[in-house]
Amino acid sequence: MPERHIVALGGGGFSMEPDDPLLDDFILRLTRKRQPRVCFVPTASGDSDNYVARFYRAFPASRCEPSHLPLFHAGLPELNSFLAAQDVVYVGGGNTANMLAVWRVHGMDKALRRAWRKGVILCGISAGALCWFEAGVTDSFGSTFSALDNGLGFLRGGFTPHYDGEPERRPTLHRLLARGFPATLAAEDGVALHFRGTGLPKWCPRGPRLARIGPNFAAAKSWKRRFPLVILARRVRPKVSAFGFRVVVRGKTN
Repeated sequence: MPERHIVALGGGGFSMEPDDPLLDDFILRLTRKRQPRVCFVPTASGDSDNYVARFYRAFPASRCEPSHLPLFHAGLPELNSFLAAQDVVYVGGGNTANMLAVWRVHGMDKALRRAWRKGVILCGISAGALCWFEAGVTDSFGSTFSALDNGLGFLRGGFTPHYDGEPERRPTLHRLLARGFPATLAAEDGVALHFRGTGLPKWCPRGPRLARIGPNFAAAKSWKRRFPLVILARRVRPKVSAFGFRVVVRGKTN
C-alpha cells in the first residue's frame, strides 16, 4: 500500500509568506520528484482568480507541473482520475464550511480519499489544513469563531490554524475543549505538521486535550518537556516526533 501523507499548515506558505518558500519546498520534496504534479484547489476562496494567480507565481513550470481545479465553473474533469494523476493536492484557505459543502456535492471528498490512499500528498493552509481533520475552530459561519464538526476525518481529532494570529481563536478553542470538544492540535502561523498515515497518535483519548505547536519554544520549556516535539528548520535533518508526525517551521530553530 502506498504511504499516505498529509501536511497541514497553520499559516505560511505562498498564501501568507510568498518570500519564504520553506514550507512549500518541504511539501515538494516529499514527492521525491524533480517536476512533481501540483494541483491547487481554491474552493474555499470561491475559486478566487487572484489566489489562483498567486499560486502559479509561487509554483512556476520551472519548479513543478502546476494546475488548478476550479469547482465553480463548468467543464469539470473526472475527479477520481484527475486527482489520482497528481503528486500533490494543495488546498487553499477561505471558508471551510462552504468548501466542504461544495466538495460533497461534487463527490470531491470521496475522490480526495481515493487519491490519498493511492499515495497522492494532500496538503493545505488554514481551511485547507482543518478540512482533513474531524473538527476544528472556524469563522465560516460569521464574524465570530465557532466549532466545525463535519471535517473529512482523514485525520482523527481536531485542528486549529492561526493559533497565534487571530486573538479570538484561542479563547474559543479553550471554551469548546471545556465542553468536550475533540483533542485538538493548535498550529501557529509559520508551522506545518506532516502526518504519515491517519494520526492523531494515541495520546488523544487519555492525554491532554490541547497541543499547541508553534515556531518559538523558548518560553515554553515545561510544555516542551511534556510534549517532546521535533522542530525542523533549514539546516535541521527531519525526524519523527514523539507524536508520530513531523513539525516544520520557517526560519531558524529556537
